[in-house]
Amino acid sequence: MRPPLTGDERTQLVGWLDHLRSLVRIKCDGLGETDAHRKVLPTSPLMTVAGLVAHLRWVEYSWFSQNLLGTPDHGETPWTEGGHPDAEMFVDGVPLAKLLDEYDAECARSNEIVAGFALDDVERAKSIRDSGDSASLRYILCHMIEETARHLGHLDIIRELLDGATGYEQLD
Repeated sequence: MRPPLTGDERTQLVGWLDHLRSLVRIKCDGLGETDAHRKVLPTSPLMTVAGLVAHLRWVEYSWFSQNLLGTPDHGETPWTEGGHPDAEMFVDGVPLAKLLDEYDAECARSNEIVAGFALDDVERAKSIRDSGDSASLRYILCHMIEETARHLGHLDIIRELLDGATGYEQLD
């Protein structure tokens, strides 16, 4: 469901992010395990439906839990020192339903974290960006809208290549 046309800034930002998040599951609806893990882009073999869902889950975690809240990584993330930068996308053999449930749970945790911050509050973790500047919650929400929308577009294309499914038939 889209956010209200006249909502305040927080309602709009969280509403649009939640809307896009819900479309991720819809784009995966009815997809079998083989197709969820099928590599259809020869130059981007990690970009599978399953890989994108896993990526979106871990991007949620890194921006909201690690950066905004300041939760240190104690080995729960897929990234390791010197490891592959896209390690979160190595999900061959992980059922799509499990990945979607993990994504939904991470999105719910993200929303709980967001509720405790003002839009102008900045991330608590030391920035890893070259500038060293900290991002505000407003920036993070805008970035996550962009990130989720971009990968939703990838899911659109991959799904059409897999089985011809297009659009969002289940939307109101």
